[in-house]
Parts: sequence; structure tokens; C-alpha cells
Amino acid sequence: MEVVGALQLGELAAAFAALPVFPLFDTAYFIVSVLYLKYEPGAVEMSRKSPFASWLCAMLHCFGSYILADLLLGESPIDYFSNNSSVILATAVWYLTFFCPMNLFYKCVSFLPMKLIFVAMKEVVRVRKIAAGVHHAHHRYHHGWFIMMATGWVKGSGVALMSNFEQLLRGVWKPETNEILHMSFPTKASLYGTILFTLQQTHWLPVSEANLIFFFSMFMIVCKVFMTATHSHASPFAPVESFICPVFFGSVSSGHTGHHHDQHGASHEVSHPPPAPAKSKEELNEGTRKRKAKKAE
Repeated sequence: MEVVGALQLGELAAAFAALPVFPLFDTAYFIVSVLYLKYEPGAVEMSRKSPFASWLCAMLHCFGSYILADLLLGESPIDYFSNNSSVILATAVWYLTFFCPMNLFYKCVSFLPMKLIFVAMKEVVRVRKIAAGVHHAHHRYHHGWFIMMATGWVKGSGVALMSNFEQLLRGVWKPETNEILHMSFPTKASLYGTILFTLQQTHWLPVSEANLIFFFSMFMIVCKVFMTATHSHASPFAPVESFICPVFFGSVSSGHTGHHHDQHGASHEVSHPPPAPAKSKEELNEGTRKRKAKKAE
């Protein structure tokens, strides 16, 4: 791009895209992923009662995106576990986070300045995974745009998309927390990012892959670090979505709610049986005579 050349960022972007993610960035990714697991209610108690279940949950947090991507592409879902170095590193991070004496490791990595550094490094890995997922799918399905987007998306947010399955391993079932129904910022950003990388891979976006990795990584780092530092859950996409979504997809009308209440009211009225007809005077007198006769007996 001419703008990138004018700013002399081409070489910087190329060097950034060529940075190896193992072991430094991967370690940060594992630390933040296992931290989020420890924040889950009951995760610490589960690690004491069933360390193996806790380890499985940690592996899903660390490698869930690879598992989902392999399933989509028809490959073995445990293929990534042949990478012994990554599995051992993730296991060491899990053990230190949950079982380090005096909880020293957890206190160090959860210290906010340190945590912000790890969060920034994790977003670098996330963007690399999105780009690698789109590239891998493009190699297998050269004209399969939707396959590229699906693969890149699960590579970037596979852990969140597998959250319900991970909850089952912890003995929790919360279907209302489905990530598809309530997308978090990383899931939405991964979706938008994989669209950009798919357009770039199919030469519809006139930008090099290195430049796209650099600029999208900077965007993700700034947003996620700010949200973590301020403990904010507001999505940066919310203002744009609140303007675009009503135009293309409409908004919830008040009539729909009223119709729902009308239906509910109608069903409520039907559910009550009609009152029994009042007894006639003759029936009442007959009942009185029977009670008196029974009392006399």
C-alpha cells in the first residue's frame, strides 16, 4: 500500500509478522487462558477434587481453537497434541496457576501491569491463528470463502465457542451462556478479522498479509488492553452495530411483545377450567335430607 510505504511501516510489519510465537507468546497465551479458567466459579475446588478434569479444561482453554479447526477440516481433533513442547508448557502453566505454593505464581501473573502485558501478547497469537486458519483452509478449499471464514473464526475464538462443552467437564450446564447467542468482543473481533483475512487471501483486499497482521494486531491489543485495564465489557463495535443492525435486520417491535402477552393471557384463561354450575334448590334440599338421615343413623 502507498500509505504504508509513505509511513515506512512495511519493513516493521514484515518483521512483526515474522516473529516466532513459541515459546514467549505462547506462554503468555497459556497464562491468560488458564487465568480465565481459574476465574470460573468452582474451578479451584474442582482442581482439588478432580485434577484430571481440571487439566482437561485447561487444555481446552489452551487448544480448543485447534481442536475445532481440525474438526471442521476433517482432520484428527487430537492432532495438535502431538506437539509435545506446547502441551508440556501449557501443563506447567496450569500446574503453577492452581498448585504453586502460597499461590505465588497466580499472584504474579494476575498483577495488573503484568497481566496487561500477557493480554497484549495473547492478542498477537490470536491474530496469527486467524491468519493461519484462513491460509490453511485456502490451501484445502481454494474457492471456499465460507470455509476460510469458518476456520479462521474458530481458530481465533474456538475456546469461547467450546465453552458449553468445557462447562460440562466442570459439572456445570448453562445453555443461556451460548457464545453464538451472546458474542463477546474476542468472538466478534475474530469474526470480523477472519472476513478481512479471507478477502486478503482471495485478493479482494489490496493489502499484504504482513500489513494486515500488523494493523489488526495493534487494533486488538489496544482494545483488549483497555478493556482489561478498565474492567469494561462494552464492545468497541457497539456504536457501529447499533446503527447498522436496525437498518439491515430491523429492531424488536413493541407489537411483538404485546402479541406475546396476548397469547400468554389467552392460554392463561384457557388453562383455568370454567366454574361449576350452581346447584339448583332441589339438589340442595336433597343433599340436606341425606345428611340429616345419615346423622340420625
